Amino acid sequence: MDFDSAFPVAPGMTVLDVGAGQGRHSFEALRRGAVVTAFDMNESDLADVKTMFGAMEVEGEVPDGASGTVMHGDARQMPFADNSFDRVVASEILEHIHEDEAVMAEIFRVVKPGGLVAVSVPRNWPEQVCWKFSDSYHEVEGGHIRIYRASELVGKLQRAGLAPYKQHHAHALHSPYWWLKCAVGTENNDNPAVKAYHKLLVWDMMRAPLVTRFAENALNPVAGKSFVVYLRKPAVAA
Repeated sequence: MDFDSAFPVAPGMTVLDVGAGQGRHSFEALRRGAVVTAFDMNESDLADVKTMFGAMEVEGEVPDGASGTVMHGDARQMPFADNSFDRVVASEILEHIHEDEAVMAEIFRVVKPGGLVAVSVPRNWPEQVCWKFSDSYHEVEGGHIRIYRASELVGKLQRAGLAPYKQHHAHALHSPYWWLKCAVGTENNDNPAVKAYHKLLVWDMMRAPLVTRFAENALNPVAGKSFVVYLRKPAVAA
């Protein structure tokens, strides 16, 4: 997500991370001073996110007035009032859910008028490669159940009432990693090549060195693993 320009998060804003997973976007919003809610069905992941929130506070990474909380629940029926959040993130979640349009309707409902939404899903062609390499990649419980075309995703979000204003591709360095995992077996985490590549990705995430940032930015238009679209809830209802 482009938190610097396309999807700015300012101190004091309320941010909902739908399907927060391991909390990557929640942590970034918290560092920027937001009041963050990490929402997910996986209680184990939420426990890890809560621990990290606490560690960030101990390390002085949480600005005054910011806070991070976790909440367990179903994205198809979220326990939040209408117009609750300034920003909503839904990253790599819709491809897992049969009732994706129900989730989109809920996202529209809980974001404030004039508020921004960031949605990402696996990009069509890199995802097609993963599906061809491995049935287990998408046939396991909780796995990916669909491959979106960008126009299909944007169209559904527009029908939910959101107005797109920017889109791009991201995470090009992740595409070869997942092709490799699908080729050797998605559960084969002991494969030397998989372990080495995973170590590279963790190093890149933690350090963000210029060399990998430059390489990924150059490769994203061609091989970005994710398609990202930014949308706005109209300030006045249509």
